Amino acid sequence: MKLSSLLALAAVLTHGSVIAGDIAPGWNTSAELGAITTSGNTAGTSVTGRIDARQELDSWSNQYIVSGYFKEDETTSTGKTVTVKSAERVSVSAKAAYKLMEDGKKLFVLGTYVDDRFGAYTTYSTMAVGHAWGWENAKDRRIDLEVGPGYFTGTRASGEEENGFTVRGAAALRWRLSPSAMFSQSVSVERGTSNVHSIAEAAVSTKINDTMQMKAAFAARNDTNVPDNKKNTDTQTSVTLVYSF
Repeated sequence: MKLSSLLALAAVLTHGSVIAGDIAPGWNTSAELGAITTSGNTAGTSVTGRIDARQELDSWSNQYIVSGYFKEDETTSTGKTVTVKSAERVSVSAKAAYKLMEDGKKLFVLGTYVDDRFGAYTTYSTMAVGHAWGWENAKDRRIDLEVGPGYFTGTRASGEEENGFTVRGAAALRWRLSPSAMFSQSVSVERGTSNVHSIAEAAVSTKINDTMQMKAAFAARNDTNVPDNKKNTDTQTSVTLVYSF
């Protein structure tokens, strides 16, 4: 799936949801950014960012995510300093979930696209549909589960193209530790005929004021079937500032 196709899907989902809800949209959006620059014996720069927009309507819950990670290292060769790019990943996703009559249950459609220049898959896109459940306990803990079939297309780092049907499962936990601190954990698994693609993230965020938060996160991406010169798991540890509006 090309990036333009996914953006078109997001626009269609938003338009359809507004019609179904027939109310003015309500948005909850957060933007986060983190950067690290080193000098001396080790020189380089890394930047990570993410925009997470959620829309709640009477009949629909929608979510749109754009994230990126970039890293450059400086090396000295034959007396010259050379900048080498060592990470470049951009991902986008759009999800629309229709609320069923029974509280906490939804039907969803999801589209994702990842462009990872240095990953085991240089491109990876997914379309999935399914059923979702949600439970909330005393307003301090919430668990969401999703399961359903899907279809993926991908390009390996070796240049080989791959596609096929998958079974997707996902779980997310949000736990309010205190009025100013939140713990979140999410994991998704897509099982295909030749590969199992998994993503997991754990994060703790603390309020600085009404709109700003500090967030520390650990994320891991795993593919069971990768080229010989690639590792199965990529990890990322980050500390970011989050602005909510």
